[in-house]
Order: sequence, then structure tokens, then C-alpha cells
Amino acid sequence: MEFLSLLYAFSALFFIFTLWKRFDEKKDQECYILDYQCHKPTDDRKLDTEYSGEIIKRTKNLGLLEYQFLLKAIVSSGIGEQTYGPRIIFDCRESSPKLEDSFMEMDEFFHDSIRKLLDRSGLSPSQIDVLVVNVSMFAPVPSLASRIINHYKMREDIKVYNLSGMGCSASLISVGIVRSILKSNKNIYALVVTSECLSPNWYTGNARSMILANCLFRSGGCAILLTNKRDLKNQAMFKLKCLVRTHHGAKDESYGCCTQQEDEQGRPGFHLAKILPKAATRAFVDNLREISPKILPIRELVRFMLATFLRNLRQHSSSSTEGSGISSPKPVINFKTGVDHFCIHTGGKAVIDGIGKSLCLSEYDLEPARMTLHRFGNTSASSLWYVLAYMEAKKRLKKGDTVLMISFGSGFKCNSCFLEVVRDLGYGNVWNDEIAKYPPKSLTNPFMEKYGWIQQEDLSTFRLEDHL
Repeated sequence: MEFLSLLYAFSALFFIFTLWKRFDEKKDQECYILDYQCHKPTDDRKLDTEYSGEIIKRTKNLGLLEYQFLLKAIVSSGIGEQTYGPRIIFDCRESSPKLEDSFMEMDEFFHDSIRKLLDRSGLSPSQIDVLVVNVSMFAPVPSLASRIINHYKMREDIKVYNLSGMGCSASLISVGIVRSILKSNKNIYALVVTSECLSPNWYTGNARSMILANCLFRSGGCAILLTNKRDLKNQAMFKLKCLVRTHHGAKDESYGCCTQQEDEQGRPGFHLAKILPKAATRAFVDNLREISPKILPIRELVRFMLATFLRNLRQHSSSSTEGSGISSPKPVINFKTGVDHFCIHTGGKAVIDGIGKSLCLSEYDLEPARMTLHRFGNTSASSLWYVLAYMEAKKRLKKGDTVLMISFGSGFKCNSCFLEVVRDLGYGNVWNDEIAKYPPKSLTNPFMEKYGWIQQEDLSTFRLEDHL
């Protein structure tokens, strides 16, 4: 009898120990964002109205109709006068890029942001266990990841991932890779480097679907430091709660809406199809459908399901009533019941407006994305982190707050992640020198004021030389 009692007691203790061990191991699988550093290029790379006009004037393949289209596009883009371009366009060589131009653009970002991030965190490059680099439209050999390892003399056993062709949503893909590695390895430091290379991709032709990219995309980048060290959880800035990736590459329309290709004259560029808004909406809806149950309170999900059921019931009843054509509005999920801040990809003014309308967001919610688009433009995969930095600089991020990051990318993809703020934030970042100026009284850029005359020009008599 005593033996059986001891056996039962031992079994119970073993069961409790197993549960405790599994629970304790999960603490080593958490993904924390320790710090991040957005890149701020030097002032001699700013694309103001005056110089943007000079670039357009020297693009010989453009005519009056293209000038009018560009003016309309850039005026409605939401971009201001302080965005940054690659050095190649300031050297008037955008039509003949060299390999060294691309390396120069990337090195300028790498050497600035990575060094600042490591210095601020007190880490040496040899302490980095995982490196993930994403630059979509420049994939040299050796890889850009190898270039970083060589420059900073990182360890021989470092785990390295170099992503290309993943588009504007690549930074969350990189974070997802790190999260997977942290689940199976203890005490890891990971560095994510996210940017885009514009030097070899500045379009010099006249295809409207491709010159539009010149109006939106600008230079930038971000380096992000992550870890699963439990001893550092209170020093971290954010804790990654969940990450959802949606990929519609199997659908032909979605696959072809954002592509790198050549125009009819063989000039390479980035094509943005008219079907893009529709493809983005589909991916966005599917992504929200998956992430909603993971981030919203049960009461909101129950309310939405009940409202949907009652609406369908009313519609079914009214359809059986002759002459009744009245339909009630569709129920909408209130994401603010589970999300405090919205970090939206700066794909353009239309993208920000569309997400705002879909999620019923206020201008306060959309302000960080609008201001980032105005100040830095669309910096591709790194743009989310400039938006996050704006929130931090405005001291909006308090301990316990939650942040929903939403990004879109070629393929077509919609990726999102849900962050929890670990501690009150509001110290130095890329916005510090000018955050007091934002938001400005008006986001209207001066392009129309300076070049509006071109809208009244006649195609049969127009000569650009007369206006130079």
C-alpha cells in the first residue's frame, strides 16, 4: 500500500514537473524587439520640388501627357519635399547605373544604422547569432548579408538568411524567420536589416504604370535587434505576440500586379498594375480574417458574429416579403477593442485612406503613416519602422499598449504582426530633430503651384525647351 502511495505521489510530481518544464521553456521562446535604428540619409540627398523637376526635365522620353500624369500623381501622392533619393540621380546618371552605385547606396545605410544600433545596445558584432537581410531588387554575389558579415567581422557560425524579391512586406517576413529560430534556440541575438536599393531601379522610360514608382519610392532602411533572452525582457521595447502572413501568389491577377519588368523599349522598371488595389483588398481581408481571433477580445468577436447572424436573418425575412428591397449595413469589427495603435505601410495616400476606411480609423490613428509618407516617402519594407518611430517620438507608446503592423508586398502579399509595448517609450530616434514640426498645418506639396501651368498646355504646340 505504501509502495502504491509512493508511486502515485512520484507520478503526480513527475507530471507537475513536466508541465512546469514546458511552461518554463516557453519563456525562452518569446521574441523581443530590443531596439531598432532607422536610416536618415544626408541632406544632400533630399528630393525637393526644384530638383524633382530637374530630373523630370532631363528624362528625354517624356512628353506633355506624361508630364501631366506625373504632376497629378505626385501632387496626390502625399509625399513632401524632404524625402531622399539615391546619389546616382544627383550625379545625373540614373539612366546608366553602375554596380558600384548600388553598393554605395547599401553601404551608406549599413554603416550608419547597424553601427548606431550595436553601439547603443552595447553589443559587438561577434555577439550576433542570426542575421536576416532583405533587399528585394538588388541581389549581388556574394550576397548583401555576406557583405555585412565581412565588414563587421561576424562569427563563422552565424545563421544567415538573405531575402530578395519579397517586396514591401519583407521586414515582417524577416521578423517571422527570426521568431521561428528563437523557438528552437535559447539565448539568441538576431539582427534584421531591411531596405531597398533604388540606384539600379530608377525608371527612365515613359510607361505610366512604371514611372509611378519614381513618385512613391524613396531611400531608407532600418536595422532591428531581436532576442529571446529572458533576462532582457524588461529592457526590450516590444514583445511579438503573433504574426500572420497571407500570400496570393497562386492567383494570376495578384501575382502580376507588382512586377519588375522591361517596357517596350527594353528599359527596366517596376510595374504597378491597375488591378493592384483590388489584389491588396483581397489579401488584406484574408489576413484580417486570420489575425482577428488572435488579437481581439472574445466579447467583440461574439458581438460581430451575433450582428452578422441577425443581419442575415433580417435579410432572409425581408427577401420573402414582396417588394422589400431594403438591406441593412454590414456589421464591422471594431479593431480598437484590442489594438491601441495602428502601424500602416506607407504605400501611398490611397493605401492609407483605404485601410483607414476599412478599419474605421480616426485621423489620429492614421497620422503616423501620413506623416511618414510625407517626410520619408515609401521606403519599401522599412517604412513600417519609420511609422513606429513616429509614434515613439510623439510619446504615444506606453507600457502595455498594443500595436498592429500591416504591410503589403509584391507576390501579392499582406503581412501583419501584433506587438505589445514592454515599457514606456519616447527617447531618441530618426524623428527627434523635427518631430515638433509634425503634423504640419498642411500636407499639400508645392508641385502644383510651381508646375500647374503644364495642365493648360496644348499637345500640338507644347515645347519643353520654351519653359527651361
